[in-house]
Amino acid sequence: MECNVPTDIVFSFAGLSARGGKCGPHADGWGLALYEGRVARLFLDPMPAASSPLARFVREHPIKTLLAIAHVRKKTRGEVSLSNTHPFVRELWGRHMVFAHNGTVKGVRRHKLGHFRPVGQTDSEHAFCALLAALQHDFPAGPRSSAAFAEAVAGHAGRIGRNGTFNMLLGDGHQLFARCATKLCFIVRQAPFKKATLCDEDLCVDFAEVTTPNDRVAVVATAPLTRDETWTHGEPGTLWVFRRGKLARTLPSA
Repeated sequence: MECNVPTDIVFSFAGLSARGGKCGPHADGWGLALYEGRVARLFLDPMPAASSPLARFVREHPIKTLLAIAHVRKKTRGEVSLSNTHPFVRELWGRHMVFAHNGTVKGVRRHKLGHFRPVGQTDSEHAFCALLAALQHDFPAGPRSSAAFAEAVAGHAGRIGRNGTFNMLLGDGHQLFARCATKLCFIVRQAPFKKATLCDEDLCVDFAEVTTPNDRVAVVATAPLTRDETWTHGEPGTLWVFRRGKLARTLPSA
């Protein structure tokens, strides 16, 4: 979720966490990163999100943020453990970078990591470290522009994910990058706001009652979280860039 005003993620997180063991097979842990400026507050749990007491705490205690990244895991590589739970966080250019991935990246260990090192055993975390190493190599003191940064993310993500499935989210506290390899979709909620009902839970929210006319919220997910809204589906091999609650750029990332 990426917004132009601080927003809580409770509604979307309720739909996502239901897919973590209740309405879906992604029962091998969950995580949530909530940005406050350059810093990400992280919640991680190797338990299924649908039955996790920590996930229930997050659903019942709204925390507002401009950028949130959440993940429910279905393991392919690496045991079910805290160290293998997404999203992953590293510091780069004096800010937290947050990453989550869906899929399997083949041959990921051939990529250079610079000084970044995985803590767990997943191909996802290795790919994240490789992506950060490439970005640091390109911009030792930080990106010279938002456009150059986005183009570098698109290029390196395409290269790293070329031999696998690399649906990924990357946040830096200012913007959200979302790469579609196979399946990804998004919606931008803005005025005039309407009601929305979750696909997997009996929960409905009338956003007109909890927003102002100037609010704008972009939500990205593997599959639509609601059944009465129109979601935009991504084209494989593309990267979306979201800033201030709207789609800022679409770039090739093949």
